[in-house]
Amino acid sequence: MAEDRTSILKTGTNEAIAAGRTIALVGLMGAGKSTVGRRLANKLGRPFFDSDDEIEKAAGLSVSDIFTMHGEEEFRRGEYKVLARLLDGEPHVLATGGGAYLNPLTRDLMREKAVTIWLNADLETLWKRVSKRNHRPLLKAPNPKDVLSNLLYDRIPIYELADITVPSVDGPHSKTVEAILTALQNWTPKSHD
Repeated sequence: MAEDRTSILKTGTNEAIAAGRTIALVGLMGAGKSTVGRRLANKLGRPFFDSDDEIEKAAGLSVSDIFTMHGEEEFRRGEYKVLARLLDGEPHVLATGGGAYLNPLTRDLMREKAVTIWLNADLETLWKRVSKRNHRPLLKAPNPKDVLSNLLYDRIPIYELADITVPSVDGPHSKTVEAILTALQNWTPKSHD
């Protein structure tokens, strides 16, 4: 494992690592941001943070409880503060909540201080992953798959603004990690107009 990480870092071909930027994973719930993020961080020898976990620590409440007690707008305000704090730290791998990238202020902050990677999964893959647990506040509805479908449709144009898009397919997460590493090797910073 250490050999793998050393060879990746020694090649110098990874612009994101060479530039010392955080790698921020964005995408809809179920895209694999947390699982892939942990594996990617391990592969790169970087710390890993999950923004939802950090929000829960800061608030002393679960994400679901924050939504229920204070609403989505208040949750998004707290999310911005937590992400701003994390992005001011050392370079790491960051898994963001599914809606984080939708907030223009949060999106601008991430695009300024990180390389943003959209983990793009199709509806069936997302549904297969999220239907196993019922802790998603936005899916507590009579027709959760329809809600997920609508969220995906509505959010694609925003997620497409990420620096890099990597497919997140149903299968081993190691394939997604390798696809990210390959995409990062070919990534060059661009201006965000």
